[in-house]
Amino acid sequence: MKDATDLPQSLLVLGGTSGIALATARRLIARRTRTVWLAGRPSPALESAADSLRRLGADVRTVAFDALDPESHVETLGKVFADGPVDCVLLAFGVLGDQAHDERDPLRAVRIGQTNYTGALSAALVSASALQSQSHGSLVVLSSATAERPRRADFVYASSKAGLDTFTQGLGDALHGTGVHVMLVRPAPVRRTGLLTTTPEAIATSIELGLRRGSEIIWVPGALRLLMSALRHTPRALFRRLPI
Repeated sequence: MKDATDLPQSLLVLGGTSGIALATARRLIARRTRTVWLAGRPSPALESAADSLRRLGADVRTVAFDALDPESHVETLGKVFADGPVDCVLLAFGVLGDQAHDERDPLRAVRIGQTNYTGALSAALVSASALQSQSHGSLVVLSSATAERPRRADFVYASSKAGLDTFTQGLGDALHGTGVHVMLVRPAPVRRTGLLTTTPEAIATSIELGLRRGSEIIWVPGALRLLMSALRHTPRALFRRLPI
C-alpha cells in the first residue's frame, strides 16, 4: 500500500490538456511517477500531450473523458481503475469563460457551471469511491483563489469554483480516516508576471510539496492566503471600489 505522503507511482489526470496538469505530471514523472492516464476529449492536443510525457520515460495512456457527460463517468473512470491501482487523481479541467458575454447569455453561464461544478462533482465522487475501494490514494482538486470572494470581473466563473471548493472540503472531511487524502489547490491567476500571480510550474511545485506533507488546502503563492483573508472580510461597499 502506498503511504499517504509518498509521491504517486501512478497518476490519473482529469483534464489531460491542462497546462497546470501537464506541468504537475512532468514534475512528478521526474521524481517517481511511472504511469499516467490523461483523460480528456479526444483531440490532437491530447495525443500531443501524451507524447510529450512519454518522451520523459512514463507509460502514458489517453482516456476519452467528457466533463459534460456525467452519466459516462462511472464507466469511463472505472476502466482506468480496473487496469491497476491509481495513486493520485488530479482534477484539473475547467473553463474560465468570458464574463462580459457569459452574464448576458444564460446558456453560456450554465455551461461554465456544468463543466466547473457539476461535471467536477461527478468526476470527484466517482474517483473518490474508487480510491476508497483501494484504501489509499490522493485526490487533488484545482479550485481558485477567486472562490474565496468573487469579483465583478469574474463572478460567473468564481461561483462555479466556490461550489467546487466547498464540495471538496466536505469530501475531504467525509474521507478522513479512510486512507484517501483530499487536497484542495487555490492558485492565483496564471500569468508569467504580476503581483500575486502564478505559473503552471509554481503550482506544480506546490502540489508536489502538498502531497509530500499530506496538506489539505494549499495556496499558490502562499502569501495569497493572507490577502484573500483580508478581502473576505472587506465590507462590500469598499470591496466594490477596489481596483481588482
